[in-house]
Amino acid sequence: MSKNEEKDILQDTDAEDMTDLADEKDGHEKKGGFRLNLNLILLAAIVFVIGFSAYRLYRWNKGTPPEDIPDAAETDFDIEVLDNLIPLAPDKREGYVDDGVTTILCLGDDPFSLELGENGLAQQIAKKTGATVYNGSFTGTTMAAQFASYNDGYILDAFSFSYVAKSLANGDFELMKTAASYSYDENFAKTAQMLSELDMNNVDMICVMYDGSDYVNKRPCDDPNAPYAEITYTGALRSGVKAIQEAYPHIRIVVMSHTFCHSIDENGNFQNGDRADLGHGTLSHYLQKELDATMDVSVSFIDNFYGSVNEDNYLDYMTDYIHFNDAGRELLAQRFADCLFPQQSEE
Repeated sequence: MSKNEEKDILQDTDAEDMTDLADEKDGHEKKGGFRLNLNLILLAAIVFVIGFSAYRLYRWNKGTPPEDIPDAAETDFDIEVLDNLIPLAPDKREGYVDDGVTTILCLGDDPFSLELGENGLAQQIAKKTGATVYNGSFTGTTMAAQFASYNDGYILDAFSFSYVAKSLANGDFELMKTAASYSYDENFAKTAQMLSELDMNNVDMICVMYDGSDYVNKRPCDDPNAPYAEITYTGALRSGVKAIQEAYPHIRIVVMSHTFCHSIDENGNFQNGDRADLGHGTLSHYLQKELDATMDVSVSFIDNFYGSVNEDNYLDYMTDYIHFNDAGRELLAQRFADCLFPQQSEE
């Protein structure tokens, strides 16, 4: 082989080697480029997930604007009203002869008793429901009795709810009439006489409402060891309702709760009833216990604390720290009608 031929062979071999090296280099660069692109994609995905999560967390903390919520109420927060309407069991009216007239007896204190004219709560209920309404209320009384047994030195106990209920159930009004004779309020004797003459067999419904007087007068709210104790707010309610149910099972009983009110401290300053605990809980505590008691004895409950006169609107419906004006009484009557006579309310 000549030298020229050997030189050509060497050049061809070198060329092939260089080509192989170039191809190998290109392969590495392609693999490296692919690996680099994959890392970028993963990094971008991680950044996107973190960013999206941060945005969602921000929106969650911020909340949804009310205008973006369909039918959103124009209030700072929603309030759940605690109404609990229980129809009278059909068997309770077996054998009862209905006279065709809806008759309601109202029992309670100042919401009913302070205004007896056409703007009174009882008259407003009659107007809005079309029922015949009797007003059996007594000013300045409470649901609970002050003393465990009747004391002649404190005649108002004879007009507390459990005493009135038992007088109606037993048909015995001697204590009530005697106590009324010592009252400076002439309406006590008139109301006691009306109740003694009322035929309870014609009464279809009893509406019970006391304002925040038990709370203001520091009556114990509840005694778990004595659920029917008449010196407690809920015990008197249970005791009175049971007495009426046993004597007149055909009567549907509806309890209207107290509304928001204030108490007055030793310096004459108003205290928010939903914040000031006078010894037995705040107003909302009394409300919850009252609801529990009505459920215990299976009667209807209308929540006025959240559903009628509350901390936000009481200035429009009250004359002072606890008593209602005409607008307040009309509002309460409308709540009663809306809950129990919805057809009349729509007319």
